[in-house]
Amino acid sequence: MKKIYFALPGNEDLTEILIQKEKAEKGIVEIRSFPDGETYVRIVSDVKDKKVFLVCTLHLPDSKLLPLYFLAKTAKEFGAKSICLIAPYLAYMRQDKAFNTGESVTSTYFANFISGFVDTLITIDPHLHRRSSLSEIYSIPTTVSHAASHISAWIKYTIEKPILIGPDGESEQWVAEVAKNANAPYIILNKIRHGDRDVEVSIPNVDEYKEHIPILVDDIISTGRTMIETIKHLKNAGMKPPICIGVHAVFAKNAYQEIKKSGAKEIITCNTIPHESNKIDISDLLIL
Repeated sequence: MKKIYFALPGNEDLTEILIQKEKAEKGIVEIRSFPDGETYVRIVSDVKDKKVFLVCTLHLPDSKLLPLYFLAKTAKEFGAKSICLIAPYLAYMRQDKAFNTGESVTSTYFANFISGFVDTLITIDPHLHRRSSLSEIYSIPTTVSHAASHISAWIKYTIEKPILIGPDGESEQWVAEVAKNANAPYIILNKIRHGDRDVEVSIPNVDEYKEHIPILVDDIISTGRTMIETIKHLKNAGMKPPICIGVHAVFAKNAYQEIKKSGAKEIITCNTIPHESNKIDISDLLIL
């Protein structure tokens, strides 16, 4: 069955890579806003009896959801055989529990919404915290790929004498896998989060790693507070300036600049979210 890929605004570069790798058809769509702010969508390409892939990474998701919804529904109306959402970064995974009375468990509602207008979902390293799999909240088939091997390869062939550093106990299994495949040692920090921008970090004994290049690894770099606090401790411990690596370049507000100013030697991310720090290509993980 013929495949056709549509790029939602901002996803053109990744979509082009996927089209080339899949030798698939490039979908032509017009998406714009009316003067009153409402969304206009028109599919130019023929989608009848084709497998339609919508490429839309979902950081800053709220403004993207209606164009995505309208495009999926329009494709179905004009005869698409199936709709697959390729969302390298999947939003609304953090609020998976009501911590206070009256709070909305948005991860569940968001999953219900997405499951209602696409047939399948492909994503990379979703933030599964209190959930074991996406199937707990998504009612459609989901494919979850992991960037660990790609990060390991980048470290292995780029950095001489690395020491991987995980931000907290929750990250140990993931960081251990990256370290093992990169043939590198690792240590895990003790982290206490007092608020969104208030993180306390303690570092185990690092004396034996003074000649190593510290590699701070995390799945999502959002506010950057954990990395900034860690860089400060590494500096006080007399270690070399670290390289910060994240799968998803969320970088809330001016987090990227703050991490750079704190003393990071380099900041590297995967291209799940378009950003100047993208140096690790994960496009092959998005192909079924």
